[in-house]
Amino acid sequence: MSRLSDVPYEQMSDEQKRIHDEIASGPRGAVVGPLKVWLHSPALADRAQKLGAFARYDSSLPPHLSELAILITGSIWKANFEWYSHVGPARKAGISDVVIEAIRRGDEPPLQDEPSKVVYLVATAIHHERQLSDDLYAKAIAVLGEVALVDLIGILGYYSLISMTLNAFAVENPDGSTPFDDRL
Repeated sequence: MSRLSDVPYEQMSDEQKRIHDEIASGPRGAVVGPLKVWLHSPALADRAQKLGAFARYDSSLPPHLSELAILITGSIWKANFEWYSHVGPARKAGISDVVIEAIRRGDEPPLQDEPSKVVYLVATAIHHERQLSDDLYAKAIAVLGEVALVDLIGILGYYSLISMTLNAFAVENPDGSTPFDDRL
C-alpha cells in the first residue's frame, strides 16, 4: 500500500487542480504514480512534471534510446512502478524482450547498435560510479553528440527522482506486480 493517500480531486487546492488538469490533458493522459505523490507539493509537481514532459517526449534522443535509459534507471533503483510504466513503451520503441529481461535482471543486455551500447555504458557508469571516465565521455560525445549526451544525463537524473519518489512512498503497480522481488 502506498504510504501517501491520493488527494481526491474535489479536495485539491486550485493550484493542485490546475497542475492535475495540465498533466491529465497532456501526452500522459492521466495523473499516476509519482505525479500523484508530487501533487502533495504543488510547486514540486508543477516543475517536475514539466521536466518530465521534456525528458519523456521532447528530448533529442530517439524513443528507443530514451526508453532504454529509463528502463536501466528503473532497474538500478528497483522501482517497480517505473518498470511497469515503461516496458510497454520500450517494446513499442523497438527494444526486444531479451534486452528488457536482461536489464530487469541487472545483466548487461545484448545491444546491437552503437548508440544503444553507449547509452547503456553511460547510464550504468553514472548511476554506479557517479561519474564518466574521460574515455567514456569522449565515446559518448562521438556517438551521441553534445546535445544528446546532455539530454541523456537529464533523463537519467529525472528518472532517478521518479524512482526515489516511487520507492520512498511505496507506490504500487496497478496490477500488483513486483518485477524486482527476485532481486531484493
